[in-house]
Amino acid sequence: MNIIMMGAQGTGKGTVAGLLSEKTGWPQISTGDIFRKNVEEKTELGIEANKYMASGNLVPDEITVPMVANRLNEEDAKDGFILDGFPRTIAQAEKLDEILKEKNKKIDMVINLTTPREETIERILTRRVCSNQECKATYNLVMHPPKVEGICDKCGAELVQRKDDSSRESINKRLEIYDTQTAPLVEYYEKKGVLRTEEVSTKVNRLGNNVADDVLRDIKGE
Repeated sequence: MNIIMMGAQGTGKGTVAGLLSEKTGWPQISTGDIFRKNVEEKTELGIEANKYMASGNLVPDEITVPMVANRLNEEDAKDGFILDGFPRTIAQAEKLDEILKEKNKKIDMVINLTTPREETIERILTRRVCSNQECKATYNLVMHPPKVEGICDKCGAELVQRKDDSSRESINKRLEIYDTQTAPLVEYYEKKGVLRTEEVSTKVNRLGNNVADDVLRDIKGE
């Protein structure tokens, strides 16, 4: 099964995608992680991508799309995948459809996560990620703190705050970009009949693990 995780930053896309990947064996393909790895390694792609990421803007399609296409060709994605952070625009979605059509594949489910805006901002400000790129575990200092402060439960590496997670100004800019460029994808996939919208919020006592459990039960037909 081929799945797309949608939702503004801080809604828990990565958490849900990680849980689904762990239970199904389908790889979690996050463009954000790929970009950050290239930035850290100072590759040509990373240097170009960082110019956009540092200012809170989306990385252009000429960098993003070929990267995703190559990733989908890898062996571990042949039986299914979970895209986390792509597509972000209608143009990217159309390009993804073309890529999959050439492989006689399609998107089977789009999980759209929603969270109240102020809660989203607080989640991002208190988010910490594992510095080990092979691990990629995500924590929240309030909702899902590590057992040992500053240390990843899974691999023992240092937890860090992403640079673009540290200020309300940067976060608000990213959320505004999401509203104008990515939110139209809701209608795009709704028309295709593959959209599933789930609210993730402490106000309704429903978190990412609840969503992941429900999706897994539906996939298994339980």
